[in-house]
Amino acid sequence: MTFLRKLALTTALVAGLSASAMAEDVKFGLLQDFTAVYTFVTGQYNQGQQDYLALANAEGILGDGNTVTAIVRDTGNQPQRGIEAYNRAKEEGAILFDFLSTPVSAAILDQASADKNIVITPAHGRGDASDGTVFPYVFPMMPTYWAQAAALIEYMKETGGLEGKKIAIVHIDSPFGREPGPILDALAKQEGFEFQAFPYASPGNEQAAAWSEVRRYRPDYVLIWGAGGGQAVSVRTAIQNGIRPEQIHSVIWLAETDAANVGPQMKGVKRFEATAAGTDHPIIQRIQEKVITPGKGSGDQANVGNSYYNLGVATMAVAVEAARLGLEGGQPLTGDTLKAGFEKISGFDAEGLMPPVTYTAEDHQGGGAGRVSEWDGEKWVPVSDWKAAYPDLIRTVIEESAAKYKEGN
Repeated sequence: MTFLRKLALTTALVAGLSASAMAEDVKFGLLQDFTAVYTFVTGQYNQGQQDYLALANAEGILGDGNTVTAIVRDTGNQPQRGIEAYNRAKEEGAILFDFLSTPVSAAILDQASADKNIVITPAHGRGDASDGTVFPYVFPMMPTYWAQAAALIEYMKETGGLEGKKIAIVHIDSPFGREPGPILDALAKQEGFEFQAFPYASPGNEQAAAWSEVRRYRPDYVLIWGAGGGQAVSVRTAIQNGIRPEQIHSVIWLAETDAANVGPQMKGVKRFEATAAGTDHPIIQRIQEKVITPGKGSGDQANVGNSYYNLGVATMAVAVEAARLGLEGGQPLTGDTLKAGFEKISGFDAEGLMPPVTYTAEDHQGGGAGRVSEWDGEKWVPVSDWKAAYPDLIRTVIEESAAKYKEGN
């Protein structure tokens, strides 16, 4: 072997080793509630997250040999366990965290922000964290509960009108259940409808008294604002009290399992959705091909395409895109460069799995777009387009609430 050939081979080997040494394993802490309150969603949601990360690694989405690893642990919805899990994952190098628990994310918010680590709070957490000027390291990612309520009201306006109509909101008696109140107050004045709230005690297994009052109120539309098994109870008890399925409109927490629990009567019930359901989407199909079929999936393959599974996929599609863009600023990826990556995302829709999202330093909600879908007896079918409802009102509420938070801290 000539000297020049040896030199060429040595140079190639060194270059290969250098590239390998420079490759980064980005770590996400998926520290969620698998055993307590959020069990109705966490299993499928986290499965979708892990399966998407497996797809991202298989396709080399981060480029240059970079990979992403999920650190998955149970917090049991307990703030102290969440703090302990956060500190442990942080020591292991995690720079992005998803707790899928409002109590845990609230407990860790200040510490994570001080650490300059990213916390994503899709479909949970503080709605006012959408204001990135006050919460720079928190990304709700998707429509807040305020935006969801506005979307459902706008759908009612477009399909049946609001002037002079009566709306009942039947909700779990908790801060989450009461969260739509300010939006409904503002929209009632603006659109000329009236509404009345009918709370029921947690966890929602017994709602008969609330629905008896709803029956006497005789609403034109009904909002159900709960989660888990209580949602199926709401639908069944509503119908028993003379409410037609077509009148019922749900927050995001209504899925295929709830429809199975309700049965044929579920047909016609509507819900807000932030991501599309089903398997007829390019990303879901590639997960089937490259993750599920080779036996690399993280759970029951029957869940693939379900609402909460796809929601999990969408969260990680956005997070990985933020990491990819953040790595353009150099390695290693940090909380600050990951934040910058999020704020470079413009018009990203995960190949049609979700509405296009754009994040800026001011808007960490991503625009607030969603849509309404209807259960047709077998699946969720969209009945509106992706769009943000009453965006000016929602932004005003976000900024006012964030300002109050800032004053108190």
